[in-house]
Amino acid sequence: MATRTKKKSESQAADDEAPTSLIPGLEAPPARPYTVLARRYRSRDFGEVVGQEPIARTLRNAIETGRTAHAYLFCGTRGVGKTSMARILARALNSPGLVQAAEVGDAIMRGEDIDVVEIDGASNRGIDDARDLIAGAGIAPARGPWKIYIIDEVHMLTVQAFNALLKTMEEPPPHVKFILCTTEPHKVPATIQSRCQRFDFRNIAAPRIAAHLRDVLARESIQAEDAAVLQVARLANGSMRDALSLLDRLVAASTDGRITQALLAEVLGLPDTAVVSALAAAVGAGDPRAALERAAALLEGGTSVEQALELLADRFRTLMLAAVCGAGSELVELSEEQRAEAAQDAGRFDAATLAHLIAVCDGVLRAAKQSGSPRTLFDAAVVRMALAARFAPASDVAAGPVPAEPPAKKAMRLA
Repeated sequence: MATRTKKKSESQAADDEAPTSLIPGLEAPPARPYTVLARRYRSRDFGEVVGQEPIARTLRNAIETGRTAHAYLFCGTRGVGKTSMARILARALNSPGLVQAAEVGDAIMRGEDIDVVEIDGASNRGIDDARDLIAGAGIAPARGPWKIYIIDEVHMLTVQAFNALLKTMEEPPPHVKFILCTTEPHKVPATIQSRCQRFDFRNIAAPRIAAHLRDVLARESIQAEDAAVLQVARLANGSMRDALSLLDRLVAASTDGRITQALLAEVLGLPDTAVVSALAAAVGAGDPRAALERAAALLEGGTSVEQALELLADRFRTLMLAAVCGAGSELVELSEEQRAEAAQDAGRFDAATLAHLIAVCDGVLRAAKQSGSPRTLFDAAVVRMALAARFAPASDVAAGPVPAEPPAKKAMRLA
């Protein structure tokens, strides 16, 4: 009996020591779950906000002078900092002066404070939800000076819910403030907007996103090619959250702790930028054969005709900016090595020709979407652009047809 008990305890101990032994190569899970970069490096005060400094400065001044409004409307595309700014504003209003200011501030930034109520407008959009909010607004805050309602995606509320909120938002209880966030402000009724101070969050410039990504990579002790960081910033389309999410994917995919352009292309399925640059260079050299060969290589790599035309137009735009503003301009969003290559390629064109080539890509792109043979149109466009020097100059095309000289007037003969 004792022997059986001893064997059982030894078996249980072995199971406890090696809970993952059934899956070879799988290590024990970490003690704490991983927090994605977009959450870990979220702005926590007005000084950390990237790309929305005028709004942060205005809100900070309003708090310092005691001129905060009872309702705010934050508008902008996804990932530009609307909800983060709402939490920062709520934290600046409610945590100072409290005994547990740090704990309260952390709870607000996590969206877990009892006096700062976060509501998802998409899932709490009915009139009953609005009535519950109105009923709760009459209750005094538990520990802070204000009871703050942050309503995300407020444009998802129904018309009846907006009408129920209307009077409360116009004359709320003295201890209540509203912060509304939306990606589609045109869907918010004008009657609601007129009762709010509206702030429009702009898209964050790619250089600002790239600078923040470099700071994050330095804190994480991760090496990355500057060209790859810039490309991630451009792919984010003005959204810091999207940029950090893309960076998270690359970090997870990296096997050597480095982020390169090759890894970026592999993970995101992007076409080889070197092939696009070579295609544009062949067009600039006026070599239709080389241009067709590189165009074929681009399509054989899995790029669609529509995407190839978009990439080519974007390359011509970069060369146009380099030709007009210089390769060192901030408008040219490239690394130093890529700037030198762009300056060399831009020397093969003039600005008018590049503008014309962009227009050709755009026209063929629209036609290819409705054509039964888009490849034929693409190949013809490539040859047309490579032989652009044999056609009328772009400046002459833009100027329009030359008017014919009027016929010489015959002298009138008097009878």
